[in-house]
Amino acid sequence: MPKHILIVDDSKTVRNLVAFIMKKEGFKVTTAEDGLDGLEKLYSLNQVDLIVSDVNMPRMDGLTFIKNVREQGAYRDIPIVVLSTEGQDKDIQTGLTVGANLYMVKPAQPEKLVRNVKMLLG
Repeated sequence: MPKHILIVDDSKTVRNLVAFIMKKEGFKVTTAEDGLDGLEKLYSLNQVDLIVSDVNMPRMDGLTFIKNVREQGAYRDIPIVVLSTEGQDKDIQTGLTVGANLYMVKPAQPEKLVRNVKMLLG
């Protein structure tokens, strides 16, 4: 069965691009447009193997979303990749502190994103 990736980003362009890259690699993809939508999708899906999330989003930002995911036992170990335009050290540190496994700055190179996703899914 293909691994299932949840992509959470308020930019439709980014969602579609990351979804396209991941589908091309044979992954199953679900997209969400913000943290709240991301949580709803996460709860409604049988299995999510990895999450790619933006930070700056309306309704619920990525950091709050990640905190929520990490607070629940069932989702504590899902690898999370942050994909954000915020690339300062403090942003990266905050992302990793709230529970992201990896922090990538946009625009991420498709090959690098795929390599990191595959590594995290190990």
